[in-house]
Amino acid sequence: MTSVTAAVVQAAAPLFDTPAALARAEELIREAAVDHRAEVVVLPEAFLGGYPKGLDFGITVGSRTPAGRDLFRRYHAAAIDIPGPEVAALAALTSELGCHAVVGAVERQGGTLYCVALFFGPAGYLGLHRKLMPTAAERYLWGQGDGSTLPVVDTGTVRLGAAICWENYMPLFRTAMYAKGVDLWCAPTVDDRDAWQATMRHVALEGRSFVLSANQYMRRDALPDDLHPVQGDEPDTVLIAGGSVIISPLGEVLAGPLRGGEGILTAELDLDDLARARFDFDPTGHYARPDVFTLHVDPTARATVTSEA
Repeated sequence: MTSVTAAVVQAAAPLFDTPAALARAEELIREAAVDHRAEVVVLPEAFLGGYPKGLDFGITVGSRTPAGRDLFRRYHAAAIDIPGPEVAALAALTSELGCHAVVGAVERQGGTLYCVALFFGPAGYLGLHRKLMPTAAERYLWGQGDGSTLPVVDTGTVRLGAAICWENYMPLFRTAMYAKGVDLWCAPTVDDRDAWQATMRHVALEGRSFVLSANQYMRRDALPDDLHPVQGDEPDTVLIAGGSVIISPLGEVLAGPLRGGEGILTAELDLDDLARARFDFDPTGHYARPDVFTLHVDPTARATVTSEA
């Protein structure tokens, strides 16, 4: 049996404190790789840079407030540059540990922020995926990715891909990634609803891949004291309730869902299960109907300004 030990990390870092978030990410990846012997480690959505659950940034339709603008300034300052020191530090860590990691982050590029999944391995930094469609109020915080950042990383044993949070609901996105042969479908998220579990099992069954969903567990005391989330100001108020899970290619829950606190879930993945599962269903192979349905994907980067030489 060829196997891979995978880990999903359920945790959060203090909001607007990037050095603390980086230190926490390094600590958790090291714990997963050393103590749990994980070869692939997945951290939640927006772990570096933060997910400001419960904050409204002073937005109403057609209006912004000075206080909301300054809150965005703080959020912008907490995001990371790519390349940058945080990426270099995590690249050095996975090189040292000899593991692969998928880490949720908020990327800063000029005046625009992007929600991203960063890929690392023994060779260091391997690339990123930018979230294609921020959800609901996320759209006033994050820009949209394009088709140029849909990587699948070949580890030499398995192929890793990532869909961030509600991208997992996008049928055409999933189809495009299935066509790239994803074996380990990484789903960094902050969706803590029970319904998310059904989505993760569906993706596993539809893509016939292992699904590794890492969610944040965040309490009010992870936010600065001067902020007031809609959920309340009691320090132990739970803002994001977790639900991290690992699922097999036939939809069986291998670990989790984890509730009630932080933690690391691990599972030994039997890679022979990939072929067993694809025996009777391959969504872009023998179960496809290209004579009836086709999908065009534009993989080019979209620049606002181009200059002629």
